[in-house]
Amino acid sequence: MLAPISADPRPQHGPAPEVSFIVCTRNRVAVLEPCIKSIQAACLAHPAFAAELVVVDNGSTDRTAERLASIAELSDIPLTAVCEPRRGLAAARNAGLARARGRVLVFVDDDCQVHGDYLSDLQRHYGTDGTGERVVRGGRVEIGDARDLPFTIKRSLVRERLTSNVHPGGFVLGCNMTMHRDAAARIGLFDERFGAGGPLRSAEDTDYLVRAVLLGIPVEYVPDMTIFHHHGRRDHKAIEKLHRDYCLGNGGLCLKHVRHAPWLLRHFYWAVRSAFRELVKGPRFDRELKLSHWPIVVMNLLGAAKFAVLSLARRPEAPQVPQDQQARDQRANAEARVNTP
Repeated sequence: MLAPISADPRPQHGPAPEVSFIVCTRNRVAVLEPCIKSIQAACLAHPAFAAELVVVDNGSTDRTAERLASIAELSDIPLTAVCEPRRGLAAARNAGLARARGRVLVFVDDDCQVHGDYLSDLQRHYGTDGTGERVVRGGRVEIGDARDLPFTIKRSLVRERLTSNVHPGGFVLGCNMTMHRDAAARIGLFDERFGAGGPLRSAEDTDYLVRAVLLGIPVEYVPDMTIFHHHGRRDHKAIEKLHRDYCLGNGGLCLKHVRHAPWLLRHFYWAVRSAFRELVKGPRFDRELKLSHWPIVVMNLLGAAKFAVLSLARRPEAPQVPQDQQARDQRANAEARVNTP
């Protein structure tokens, strides 16, 4: 278990940077290198907002570790490579949180590239004086390659905050998610049951948003802080699989927060209603991508069932007592027995 996130990290090698970019990767060195180059270029274009880059290698079996070592040697910004062998995006994100030192934390996926003005946008939203409201904030996500299907993107031009009337899934995308460090310290670590590579396959970012809202931490979307997503999915089969994975995670999310965020069930009810309307020629979930409401309903139910099984399997461990403490307790018990009349 990782240590809790520190709200005020102690400098390790000089003063802490203003911004920590956290990139998690597994066996995707071909897309990782352009991602790193885009972050480096954005940082060099706006050096006043000092930044570092933390790259978490989540058990890659390709040449990721070798390339990271070479890139780190030549990097114009501090680059820390972290090895996290426990598979799962949530575990990798947690490893990145443990090593990041910045006042502002920025999560970028390894198949994304940041806009050249990203740092100037980020500084405008977060300032440099350390004051202001603590938030979780996401930016615009555009398609990086016109050949990819328009999925896992957010192009809204309207700045808005998350409310119970909007499903949290996709409100802020985990491939472009930022936050104050002390907001992350309050929310805590990512739930490792969720996320790619985990049992529930997705929604580690959505779970984080819900937990922020429950703590009274605003979640905001802004139409700048742009990244370009090179997800590489160009056929319906790949999009349909990802859609099902998202729905599985969201089902687990509903059950996890059913007591404290019952408004999530309202969105499930709306999905059920839309699915039945679809049977009588009602609108599909996404006509352009030919996505139905029915996978949402079915996979939500499966995700809730899987979360229930995972919760039942998780048993609290008895606290480990140090051996010297055990020895003292045994001597005290023996003396008590001797002195008992």
